[in-house]
Amino acid sequence: MPFVMRRNLQKIAISLLITSTALISPLSTSAQTLTVSDSSDPIEQVTSVSQLSDVQPTDWSFQALQNLVERYGCIAGYPNGTFRGNRVITRYEFAAGLNACLDSIFQRIAVLDSSEYASKQDLETLQKLQQEFAAELASLRGRLDALEPRIATIEQQQFSTTTKFNGQVWFNLSGASTGGNVKFESTPAIDGSVPAAAPDGGVRLAGRDPAGKPLVQRTNKASTTLSFFSNLTLNTSFNGQDLLVTQLAVGNGISPNNQFASAGFFNTFGVPFTDQTAGTVNGSPDVVLQTLSYTFPVNDAVRVTFGPRVNWYNYFDFNRFTYYLTGASSYDSIDNTLTNVVDTGSGAVVEWNINKNWRFAAAYLGENIPFLPSEYGFNTSSNPEYGLFGGTNSTTAELTYIPTDNLSFRLLYSYGRIQAYAGQVGGSIGEPLPYGYVDAGPGYSVFDPTTGLTSDGGLSYAYAHTFSFNFDWLITPRFGIFGRYAYGATTLKPINQAVNTQAFQVGLGFPDLGKKGALGVISFVMPMDILSGRKYFVAGGGDGGTMYELEASYYYPINDNFAIVPAVYTIFNPNNFDSNPNIYIGNLRAQFSF
Repeated sequence: MPFVMRRNLQKIAISLLITSTALISPLSTSAQTLTVSDSSDPIEQVTSVSQLSDVQPTDWSFQALQNLVERYGCIAGYPNGTFRGNRVITRYEFAAGLNACLDSIFQRIAVLDSSEYASKQDLETLQKLQQEFAAELASLRGRLDALEPRIATIEQQQFSTTTKFNGQVWFNLSGASTGGNVKFESTPAIDGSVPAAAPDGGVRLAGRDPAGKPLVQRTNKASTTLSFFSNLTLNTSFNGQDLLVTQLAVGNGISPNNQFASAGFFNTFGVPFTDQTAGTVNGSPDVVLQTLSYTFPVNDAVRVTFGPRVNWYNYFDFNRFTYYLTGASSYDSIDNTLTNVVDTGSGAVVEWNINKNWRFAAAYLGENIPFLPSEYGFNTSSNPEYGLFGGTNSTTAELTYIPTDNLSFRLLYSYGRIQAYAGQVGGSIGEPLPYGYVDAGPGYSVFDPTTGLTSDGGLSYAYAHTFSFNFDWLITPRFGIFGRYAYGATTLKPINQAVNTQAFQVGLGFPDLGKKGALGVISFVMPMDILSGRKYFVAGGGDGGTMYELEASYYYPINDNFAIVPAVYTIFNPNNFDSNPNIYIGNLRAQFSF
């Protein structure tokens, strides 16, 4: 390179360094940070400093910016016409700016004359700048040298560039006791003894005697158990706004209180949600696909979720005090007992955030529940005999009003079609009965003690309408109240008879009780009050009584990844028998998140 060209290049480079270095002078501490984060906003070249709307002539760096923009063409702005001078610069943006400066240097070489040679004063200024920033430059170089191998390691060992993996694991120590024999409605075991809570991996069945009365058993035995349950979730995003959720679950829990439960009440009252088996064989640690769904935005206010296995409770019936990870923890407390036929199903959910105060959500789901065995006719949405619209399904609409950050109201309507099995309707897909089993009445579901079989229950299906109300109110930062009410009307086909039920829940919440992030909850629940149609209950009707539940739980986080959650429950009039003694249940849960 000719001597003159070298001198010209030197002078321009020095001038650019002097001007641009002013932007990172000690007057601006925030501008001294150089990060390696990505910026999602593209940058565009500007030709005048006036194009940058957030740069004013009174700014300390205005002159330097003006030189870099108008004299050297080295500064790029954001598409909205801003410079964002207080924002940390990324390495990508630094490289873009440096490249623009170098391009400017080479473009100016061809038109330089001797008047633009580098002067001794320029060299002295450059030397002073080198000395002034020597410590910072050395520190930055050391940090970058240390960061590069760490980034390389992360890139080599990362799980995925599009998928995040997280999970929860629970250990449950559970016990249940009672002051005497508890009556529950169920057919006896084949040998005439009291049936276990989960014989051969199944659940208790319901039947009547020849006179049409539901069969009743008694027991006072329930041993303490130690079990586990785990969710493993893969959250995948392809563009930063969509979300593909793949969740696996495994567990081996059969909560002790199931020993006292009537047919159809398995895993309901007094059972922590995390003390369960994920698969179809109770007590067997089979891994199942619990959720498989895809969410994408239609616009800024509307998003759609669809898939073969969508979790209904991820989108409806929220309550700040009854979230199963941190709040009330039993099956009957974490949501409205009458609300929805399909817990997990195939279909779609539409969410519309109307504004900051209003939210609307609607869904259609065909039943596809992972813990119900397909060989007995469940998972109707994927069964060609019934299909997505012919078997058990539900349609839901919910309107949420949030007048303040501390208060929420929710109105929900749900329509459900419930497929009958062996002529009976109920169990896990029985809402809004909500539990137990119903049939066509006396003369049906007759149990034969010789064969251990039960005759057909006489029903083909049922349809139901449910209306519910839900609220939570954080009155002070450390105290709140919440409640739910629901009314359900179920029509039994083909007999065209109605079963009407109601349920309510009231409770108190104590955020940050004893520690920041802790939560104490007291919940009182009436899970099912039978208003009419009790004679159609082959299990769950009891002797005319109404069951109530009192629950107290305390979520205590040890750190961000580990929490201890003790809970106690008292069940009054279990199985809707006024004559039954109370059941007392204790659960200690260790909760791990990663």
